[in-house]
Amino acid sequence: MLSQDIAIVLPELVLAIYTMLALLLVVYTGKDGLTQLVTWATAAVMVAVALWVAVAGAGNQTAFGGLFVDDAFARFAKVVILLAGASVLLISEGYMAKRGLARFEYPLLIALATIGMMAMVSAGDLMALYMGLELQSLALYVVAAMDRDSKTSTEAGLKYFVLGALSSGLLLYGASLVYGYAGTTSFAGILSTVQHGVPVGMLFGLVFMLAGLAFKISAAPFHMWTPDVYEGAPTPITAFFATAPKIAAMALIARLVHGAFGGITPQWAQVLAALSVVSMFVGAVAAIGQTDIKRLMAYSSIAHMGFALMGLASGTVFGVQAMLVYMAIYVTMNLGTFAFILSLEMDGKPVTDITLLNQFSKREPLKALAVLVLMFSLAGVPPMLGFFGKFYVLKAAVDAGMGWLAIAGVVASVIGAFYYLRIVYYMYFGAEQPGADSKMSPVQWLALMGVAVVMLAAVVNFFGLEPAAVAAAASLVG
Repeated sequence: MLSQDIAIVLPELVLAIYTMLALLLVVYTGKDGLTQLVTWATAAVMVAVALWVAVAGAGNQTAFGGLFVDDAFARFAKVVILLAGASVLLISEGYMAKRGLARFEYPLLIALATIGMMAMVSAGDLMALYMGLELQSLALYVVAAMDRDSKTSTEAGLKYFVLGALSSGLLLYGASLVYGYAGTTSFAGILSTVQHGVPVGMLFGLVFMLAGLAFKISAAPFHMWTPDVYEGAPTPITAFFATAPKIAAMALIARLVHGAFGGITPQWAQVLAALSVVSMFVGAVAAIGQTDIKRLMAYSSIAHMGFALMGLASGTVFGVQAMLVYMAIYVTMNLGTFAFILSLEMDGKPVTDITLLNQFSKREPLKALAVLVLMFSLAGVPPMLGFFGKFYVLKAAVDAGMGWLAIAGVVASVIGAFYYLRIVYYMYFGAEQPGADSKMSPVQWLALMGVAVVMLAAVVNFFGLEPAAVAAAASLVG
């Protein structure tokens, strides 16, 4: 029944209706004076929807003939996506206003991208998959080039658009091959088809689809857009790129390989394992020479996506659980790190050169300590929470008989530790010279300190993250 279908997609519908009403409001009532209000209201609505999804959702349901799936897996991903989006809006509001970038379109485009991500993780059909992916991408193309007076921002938006269009083409070509051989776009229909043998053409289709999705998560060798877009886009946009879209695309890959191709795990596991190894080493090695912290975080994200793919490559329920835990921890670490990056300035101008962090610990000892915790966690140093995220995915690989992949992950992690610890070195042992200041809004300070505390305190029980990830993984694979 249509009413039942509407009830299942109500969280997405509510966020979409709010976004359209807010757009009409600011257009017809004087847009310039309402930007701050719209930003805070959008963040509040996203948090409210996240709580709604977390508390009210139960069981496994489908809507619109299987196009939309509501299960524990989708709900887990949606809560992380919504909270990440709201957090980015809150920590960036002061930065956008100070830099003359505060436009009402920004929070509304973020909300529209979030709706697309929510549709992605609930996709039960190739058409629903593409619809959600493009709704997310179209909004992100615009926000990447939001600073219209900046050549680097315009370049970032153009590069992201061109390469994003290429990835969409790969994805669509792969989807057309899969449809041609399966005779259906439904994940359930594709799954029943592959149980009776897999034509080579369908495998080619799967590989093309995974290649298209690898663009979205910045997995090497499809990562070429990431450093330039991270560096060129306004820093709040970079913070968003580094968080919510990553969990959405990773969840979509998990939904695709398990929901539609669960019967041929050995075939797609090889592809994901290859992407994992290349991403971990490209990210770890290429970041070593970076002096711009935004480019460094770009290569860091490439490496981290390699670790998350390691969990998926195992092809097991625990592998999906490990990926979800890893992504939730990764998003949290990035939010704290970007709250700090947003606050860096020198002579009133934003800076991103890591050499300007020299002796930062003498100027801001508490903030330096919080950043140290975050860098150690990103590097996977125990007892920080980031270590347990890596331990989960390494264990998933070993349990699945992919010990070689786990060894590669350990080696890449050791290499990657260098550039995180270099930031700590500059802060505590760098040369005596004028450096960057960190002027934080209360929200940014709370984000930095709160995430640093979580990286230490959550190792006790993960704040309920593990049971939620267990239920989510079981609903997808079980």
